[in-house]
Amino acid sequence: MAKIETATLGGGCFWCLEAVYQEVKGVESVVSGYAGGHVVNPSYEEVCAKQTGHAEVVQVHYDADMVSFSDLLDVFFTIHDPTTLNRQGNDVGPQYRSAIFTHDEDQMRVAKEKIAALEADGLWPGKFTTEVAPLDVFYPAEDYHQNYFKRNPFQGYCMAVVAPKVAKFRKLHTERLRA
Repeated sequence: MAKIETATLGGGCFWCLEAVYQEVKGVESVVSGYAGGHVVNPSYEEVCAKQTGHAEVVQVHYDADMVSFSDLLDVFFTIHDPTTLNRQGNDVGPQYRSAIFTHDEDQMRVAKEKIAALEADGLWPGKFTTEVAPLDVFYPAEDYHQNYFKRNPFQGYCMAVVAPKVAKFRKLHTERLRA
């Protein structure tokens, strides 16, 4: 019997994270959505207007016997820049912030330990800006955002931004690739 757990992560556009995590061995499903804000059931347009406080996030449902939360964070910290506040590349605004919304105390501990270790390693040139906070509520994004890269691989943003992140994941995490 699979032990399904949930991770909620924000690292820029949710299309990028969704596309990568769908390829991780042990991941059962990925849902794009919003978290970390103060507006109930926000729309994409409201989130993009930067008035809701929400970040674009993904909820990753995974088999903890096949992939750990720590493993998911290893992927997370290689597919986005955790040192740029409210920005990933050309995507600018608080909705694109680096964030880990934890589901329990163990996830909180693992996230803080992972960040401390990565900062100590000095692999990133700046200080981490990743928000680590308990998840209050998750709102799934509109249907047209779900499985976006799979449905639109030749869309301009997907080719220029999402595809390179997927390629980077495949190169750096071959042992974590779904068969």
